[in-house]
Formats: sequence, structure tokens, C-alpha cells
Amino acid sequence: MRKQNIRAVSKEDIESFFVSISEKPFRARQVYEWLWKKSARSFDEMTNLSKEVRGKLAEKYDFTPIIIENEQRSHDRTIKYGFKLFDGNVVEGVLIPTTSRMTACVSSQVGCSLACQFCATGKIGRVRNLTADEIYDQVAIIREQSEKNYATPLSNIVYMGMGEPLLNYQNVLKSIEHVTSPEGLNMSPQRITVSTAGIAKMIKKLGDDQVKFNLALSLHAANDLKRDKIMPINEHNNLEVLKEALIYFYEKTGTRVTYEFIVFNNFNDSLADARDLAQFAKTVPCKINLIEYNAIGDGVFEKARADRLEAFKNFLESKNLVVNVRRSRGKDIDAACGQLANKNKQSSMI
Repeated sequence: MRKQNIRAVSKEDIESFFVSISEKPFRARQVYEWLWKKSARSFDEMTNLSKEVRGKLAEKYDFTPIIIENEQRSHDRTIKYGFKLFDGNVVEGVLIPTTSRMTACVSSQVGCSLACQFCATGKIGRVRNLTADEIYDQVAIIREQSEKNYATPLSNIVYMGMGEPLLNYQNVLKSIEHVTSPEGLNMSPQRITVSTAGIAKMIKKLGDDQVKFNLALSLHAANDLKRDKIMPINEHNNLEVLKEALIYFYEKTGTRVTYEFIVFNNFNDSLADARDLAQFAKTVPCKINLIEYNAIGDGVFEKARADRLEAFKNFLESKNLVVNVRRSRGKDIDAACGQLANKNKQSSMI
């Protein structure tokens, strides 16, 4: 009989198992603590359980932890990790240190189906969704690496790695539950941001579920004709549809939205583009992150000139919008926005 992944079953199921082998039900609480608070990756680590009990667990259940297959270090201290999954696939995650925070950027899918023109991951196609424990493992490992490498606790998590989080909705939310729960890593949901290319019906579902984490929309053009050219998803999730979803989300959660806007040379960097963005930004309370484009080796796009980026930013600020320019980190190791999986092509990305 095939073993169950122990991290895919509930605490109640584990409790029932212990009762079935005439063990005390409280053992389930001990196991659950090892799984989600202490981030154990094997039964041998569960040292407050007898060897016999650990053996019985191993007969019934299995572990499928991710492991670090490789890592690359940037001159700016960013570290990119290649995480090997149980089936041989590899996803990438990034530890991004700054003076004010330590951020884990994690993946939600192996590859991505959305085929955004400026993103290396989209050129792979979607292989599969990650499970909740595979997403959790990325956070737990990067958290350990933050302490190990920089003696600083992890402060923020962004679901901005490989994949579209809202196309793996249940596993993403379950992973966040384990990360934020007092029975898990006990991190604040307000320190977590989930980024979407714009799945309107799932943005509404986030509102219905009254999530406590932050939402970022990868916008990149506030004009349907331009957005159609670079983001095929816009065909079925155009700007008017997204506006409606964002209003619904804000009314349900009261959480302001972040718009991510990669500024491309001679494509979306004019003052007319800034005017379109300022108009769209009136939809709900928001902040805007202007992002430098990071080349993915196909020569299609270039980053905007510094003077045009500055003029773009100044125009938005003249409209009383909160604007940050995000300088890319980890570019030299292909760890910056849009670059993940650039060098590690897949059938498995190995």
C-alpha cells in the first residue's frame, strides 16, 4: 500500500492513527509541532517520540521534503536556491537581504502557463502545481538560510517566484496558513504578499475568504492594447474586469493593493503611459512599485532609460500616488524579477 505524505493529512487524522495503534492521542500534537513549527523533514528528528512510535509512523506515512540542489550568490548578497522536489523537478527561490528586511521569494508552480512575454518562467510552460508543504519548505529553508548566512531573522515573504499563485489557490493558502499559524512558523500575514498576473475571479475569492495577507497585481500596462501584447491573460481578464475584482477585494478586506509595473524602453515608459496608470490607480487605495526590466536573453525588451523612469515616477507622484522604484537585486545570478528559470531549462529544470 502506498504511504501517505504525512504533511498532507490533518492533525485529526494523525490523532486517529495513534488511537488505532493504542497510543495516546496527544502524540498527534507532538508530531504536528515537529512538522510545522520545527520544520522537521524526517521522523528521526522527532526525538520526543520513542523509536518504536517513529517506526510505526514511517510504516504508515512518508516525507517528501524539498532539498537545496544548488545555490548561487550575488555580489549584492542575494542568494538564489534551486530546490529539488521529490519527483526530480526543480523550482527556484531567493533570499533577498536589504538594510531593512530579509525577504524570501518563493515559487508556487513548476513553470507557468501564462506565457508573459517578459518572463523566463513563462517560456517553460506549466509542469505542475506545488503542494502546500513544498511551498512551506521553501519558506522554512530560506528562513534557516537567513539566520545561517546573515544572523538575521526572515521578515517578509513574497509569492513572486515561479508560477501563478492564484492558479494554485488551495495549496498557496494552505501554505500561508502553516507559515502564519501559532502552530506553525507564526509569521504575520501582513508580512506576506501574493502576486498575481490578474485572475479576476480568484481575486474576488481572496476577498470572499477575507485573507489577511497583501495582494500585488502584476500590471505592466494600464492600456488593454499594450497589456494584450505582453500578457496573454489580459484577453480574458482585461482592465475593466480587473478593476471590478479589485474593488470587490478591497471592499471585503480593506487591504490596499500594490501594482507592479515593469518599465520597458519605448513601450510603456511615456508620460501617456504614466497617465493611464495614474487613472487605473484610482480604482482602490494602492501603492505602485516601478520595476527595472531584467533581461532574459531574448533581446525583445530593454529596460527604460533612467531619465524616462524618473519622469514617469515624478508624474505619478504629482498625482499624489505612493510610488517606489524597485532596483533589481540578484541580476548577476538571474535571480531578479522575471529571470527565474532562465538558465535552468526544464523537463524538469534539471
